[in-house]
Amino acid sequence: MMDQFPRTEVGGISLPRLIAGTNWLLGYSHTSLAKDKFIKEYQSRERIAAVLTAFLERGVDAVMAPLSPLLNEAIQDAENRVGRAMIRILTPSFNIQPGGPASDEPEVVFDRAKALGATFCLPHQCVTDALVDRMQGKIRDLDRYTAMIRARGMIPGLSTHMPESIVYADKNNADVETYIQIYNSMGFLMQVEVDWIMHVIQQAHKPVMTIKPLAAGKLQPVVGLAFVWNTIRDQDMVTIGATTPDEVCEVVDISRDLLARRTPDYELQKTRSKASLT
Repeated sequence: MMDQFPRTEVGGISLPRLIAGTNWLLGYSHTSLAKDKFIKEYQSRERIAAVLTAFLERGVDAVMAPLSPLLNEAIQDAENRVGRAMIRILTPSFNIQPGGPASDEPEVVFDRAKALGATFCLPHQCVTDALVDRMQGKIRDLDRYTAMIRARGMIPGLSTHMPESIVYADKNNADVETYIQIYNSMGFLMQVEVDWIMHVIQQAHKPVMTIKPLAAGKLQPVVGLAFVWNTIRDQDMVTIGATTPDEVCEVVDISRDLLARRTPDYELQKTRSKASLT
């Protein structure tokens, strides 16, 4: 049996504390249009499945993703190769005002998420943060959406870039089991200082799934991961993307060492400028 990555529990479901991200599989680089184009041209169903297979083989059996048929096919390929199911944490967007496309009505989108095998359904940041009402200290219509999610047998949560979303959901006892929140040592895409986000995560009533630990590739893996693993709680998680299976091996091994309080020991990249160090 393969080694399990250290786990936590969210809404009664056992989850690995490391979650496979998908921006580097689907073309959301947060770097440039050229980089997005490269990712989309490079990745294929087969290559995506290889990355997800590497996660599964190392005990990381959860993936966070938008609603993508291509990705779902690759997940199924990886599951078949390894003989192990992957827990789907889906982050759909949908109409929050009248007049949008019928295919994007909440009921239709939630049905689609369920059909794609979602265990967790967390409305995407573009939905959640648009509903945040700072004046009233609440998230508008949230109960209606979480009830729809529950009715379809999925576990609700919130994906957000606004730390207020977590604070307001907790204050109002919202029916959610987890939160997705950006967290990295650079403060990349974070709306307030890093120490404030750290405080919000520490005070959250539910486990937090942190995202962008490497600031979209702007931090070395050991640097970004050392920060997040050492400043979140035992129940919280880190979501990290990878472009290739080798990158998966690297971030999983570094994470295991850090969680075991070992200094990561891995083969360093070689360049001529560092020849005098060997």
